[in-house]
Amino acid sequence: MISRRRFVVTTAAALIASPLAVEAQPGGKMPRVGFVEAGARSANQHFVDAFRAGLRELGYIDGQNISVDERRADGRIERFPDLVADLLGRKVDVIVQASSSGAVAAKKMTSTVPIVFVGAHDPVGLGLVNSLARPGGNATGLSLAFTEGFAGKWVELLLEAVPHASRLSVLTNPLYSRNDSLSREMQAAAAPRAVKLSSFHARDATEFEGAFAGMTHAGVHGLIVLTDPLTLRYRARIVELAARRRLPTMYGFGEFARTGGLMAYGPSVREMFRRAATYVDKILKGAKPADLPVEQPTKFDVVINRKTAQALGITIPPSLLLRADEVMD
Repeated sequence: MISRRRFVVTTAAALIASPLAVEAQPGGKMPRVGFVEAGARSANQHFVDAFRAGLRELGYIDGQNISVDERRADGRIERFPDLVADLLGRKVDVIVQASSSGAVAAKKMTSTVPIVFVGAHDPVGLGLVNSLARPGGNATGLSLAFTEGFAGKWVELLLEAVPHASRLSVLTNPLYSRNDSLSREMQAAAAPRAVKLSSFHARDATEFEGAFAGMTHAGVHGLIVLTDPLTLRYRARIVELAARRRLPTMYGFGEFARTGGLMAYGPSVREMFRRAATYVDKILKGAKPADLPVEQPTKFDVVINRKTAQALGITIPPSLLLRADEVMD
């Protein structure tokens, strides 16, 4: 028999331990969140892990007081409509979309289910929101909209690492429209430095080899890789091709440098996925996406892989190493 005192203490402890998030849904209904990842599990699982970590910080435990249904496009943007339709059929309360293309697909398929996007490059231009301050619809989240001139920093930092480079190349997916404006900004940054910048295209993974062969034929001294679901999914292969061609390469996400790329400069994507959990929390507690301002990146990381630099015979200047947020040896 349990004593009354022990019963009271045990009950109080249980109440204290119970996550406050369970109050998010009336009637004891467990909220259901659909998470659509653009890449493959092997490449991008840490993004989902960061989102789940953000949920845990807010008191949500998958399978206990929330259900997170993961879906993956494996780098194929044409899969987004089917993945979203599946989640809508499962009556999810919120859809988290980990790419611009996925968010657009979801927005076309529902005007009522809240959408939290992570990494939309131009949410206003894409029609996801009316404005960053007042989204005005069923979508909000975290934007990767770079400020004007941001792409020029990739040129600047790469030239700091490879100061004698006079010919640089850009690997870009022509199916990803926002890459056009980034390429123009890089051209504007390269021109005053008397650096020639040429573009090489890859629409799918079968075109990587040809693009890198073209770079070798052109005699370029360095490469900048623009990030999209395709290049992010195949980042290990791209890093390997750059190493084989001995091309010093700048990337837009730290994940490339952690995979073995020379260097990266861009928003902390893990932090953005962790922050996405706060949007889900607010929506589950009654907030409307229309009233939740879109966040823009606030944390940017310079990541340098010194081991890769040594393999390429490059000495990273001390001034650049001091500015790095992460140096990998």
